[in-house]
Amino acid sequence: MSQAVSTAAARAVDARKTYGEGDAVVHALAGVTVSFPVGRFTAIMGPSGSGKSTLMQCVAGLDRLTSGSAFIGDTDISTLSKTDLALLRRDRLGFIFQQYNLIPSLNARENALLPLTLAGREPEQAWFDEIIATVGLGERLKNLPSQLSGGQQQRVAVARALVPRPDIVFADEPTGALDSRSGAEILTFMRRAVDDSGQTIVMVTHDPHAASYADNVLFLADGQIVDEMPEPTTDRVLDRMKRFEV
Repeated sequence: MSQAVSTAAARAVDARKTYGEGDAVVHALAGVTVSFPVGRFTAIMGPSGSGKSTLMQCVAGLDRLTSGSAFIGDTDISTLSKTDLALLRRDRLGFIFQQYNLIPSLNARENALLPLTLAGREPEQAWFDEIIATVGLGERLKNLPSQLSGGQQQRVAVARALVPRPDIVFADEPTGALDSRSGAEILTFMRRAVDDSGQTIVMVTHDPHAASYADNVLFLADGQIVDEMPEPTTDRVLDRMKRFEV
């Protein structure tokens, strides 16, 4: 991709990630250079073992590259200490995981506000209220995760990621554990966050329908980007994924 550095919310340069040694070595990333533009929704797809989750985790600072560099804005996170990296993730990034990762002893409101609480920051009340209304949690804020459905728990996770207004949201299979209706509601909200608020989202998914909500889809195979698709549709993404099965 040819996005200029100044328009990149995150990027990787010659990113390599290797597991194992000798005959057992696995090159999860084999020299990926990619840029994720500000205010855009990018989906990452590929067959199992293609490196899509590894790429997202390394760019998001959840894992370390073996070599190469990863940037959030102009910050080279490859050079940060564990403490500085943890602070960057807390203050500048949002995360949505398939398994929600909610704190069982905190209610929905407390979970949604957790990143701000840890940072000692107060929420922007109007923004918080807008997000809660959009994800339909207004009557559930006092409920513990155990009192919420899977779809409701994922809505809390989405709210938690967006409430701090992060530079970029990383979503790893965010609808993988949801029914189709709940998944569509979450994807629609993520799309609106990009269109209406200029949020930047990077999403790993195996679902062609989920990918169709993105502005651009990157396809990985064998640790490298092998194709991309602007303005994706479900059918076009499905056809492209079928080529991996040949």
